[in-house]
Amino acid sequence: MFKELNNILSQRDKKKLFVGIGNLLKMDDGVGVYISKKIKNKKTVSSLTAETSIENYIGKINSLKPDILVLIDCADIKSPAGTFKLLTLSQIQDITFNTHNISLRRLSEFFRMPVYVLGIQPEKIDFGENISYIVKNVAYKIIKQINKEEVHHGC
Repeated sequence: MFKELNNILSQRDKKKLFVGIGNLLKMDDGVGVYISKKIKNKKTVSSLTAETSIENYIGKINSLKPDILVLIDCADIKSPAGTFKLLTLSQIQDITFNTHNISLRRLSEFFRMPVYVLGIQPEKIDFGENISYIVKNVAYKIIKQINKEEVHHGC
């Protein structure tokens, strides 16, 4: 699962923007926001937290001019809780996202750069502020991978 993420991170000459999407009040649905807030902004990696209103950030994202856009979100990918997949937009037609006013696939029409979705299978999306242990554990591994890749930049 980390292979696809590493493929993006290894493109050292490309600016990568990770955008956290989700509702912090619906447990695991907040995982994208949790991750985006812990990404260390570096020369070729940056993050933005959009929460549930990704459509309000279209102008901001375009003004940052990333070469690659990765939307991080809780998604029903029909897998065990904590599983994550890096998907192209053509792959997300059968995946359920809970907290958007606009579909992520439709949203991509507003961007010129390649757009990926890092979808993380939730365990619970009930009302509550705590992310489940299994989802938080995979979030930690994703954060570590993103931050680690950039630390080695230029070595």
